[in-house]
Amino acid sequence: MITTVEAVNGLAILLNCIIFVLLPLEIWRRWKKRKLNWSAIKEMAASVSPLIPDLLTGAFVLAVVSAFYLAAGEMSPWEIPTTPISAFICLLLVDFMYYWDHRCSHRIRGLWALYHSVHHSSPQFDQTTTFRISFVDSFFTPWFYLPIILIGFSPTIVFACFTLILSYQTWVHTESIGKLKWLDAWLNTPSNHRVHHGVQALYQDKNYGAVLIVWDRIFGTYQREEEAPIYGITHPINSVNPWTVHFCELGRLWRDMGKTKGWFNRLAIWLMPPGWSAKKD
Repeated sequence: MITTVEAVNGLAILLNCIIFVLLPLEIWRRWKKRKLNWSAIKEMAASVSPLIPDLLTGAFVLAVVSAFYLAAGEMSPWEIPTTPISAFICLLLVDFMYYWDHRCSHRIRGLWALYHSVHHSSPQFDQTTTFRISFVDSFFTPWFYLPIILIGFSPTIVFACFTLILSYQTWVHTESIGKLKWLDAWLNTPSNHRVHHGVQALYQDKNYGAVLIVWDRIFGTYQREEEAPIYGITHPINSVNPWTVHFCELGRLWRDMGKTKGWFNRLAIWLMPPGWSAKKD
């Protein structure tokens, strides 16, 4: 008999398989519009390039995170049995914590520069953008979900739910699917996620949700798609070099620190939102 954890993991695998449908569709769509040129192919390759350091560090990160999750499970004063109902509640909690994890990675410049800007730096938006995740992300993101384990949920179901919400986001990185009417109001959909990747002022720092978009509605960060998004970051990296893709924003932060007076202000640059600067005398 299939356990609840196995069912969640199986659903995550199925969601990941969507890429084998949508990626060929994206490529065909670009070819039909005569946009499948060498520049587009290089940009796609740049988006896939983070897979290499991810694979090299993956085993180590998994071992460390597993050890901490298991230790947190031992520290919990009680244990919530893993059932379909508790797994659903866990999924809601993980999705809620992801909202804040994601929001922090946009609003704290240190996190933005260290890893999350990598995901947003491409001027294209397609299924390969799913892979454009810095290996540094894995060293920071898992700690947001420790409280769920500490309140009694099993580390295995928390990790399975986290894997599921990441897998869900595979399908939202596409321009091949338009608006989905009432689904756009409740779920993270391709339309909602295109907004999240847009650099227009209307779209910046919007739609942080993973599966549910209701958290954005509750906390005032929801924005529906009104105009065609322009993808990338406000200061484009203009490069497909993997090194630049990974470390361009970190270099910019370091240079801004060098131009800032006072150690307090230099520290504040790391903690304040991107674009913040100390007041000049």
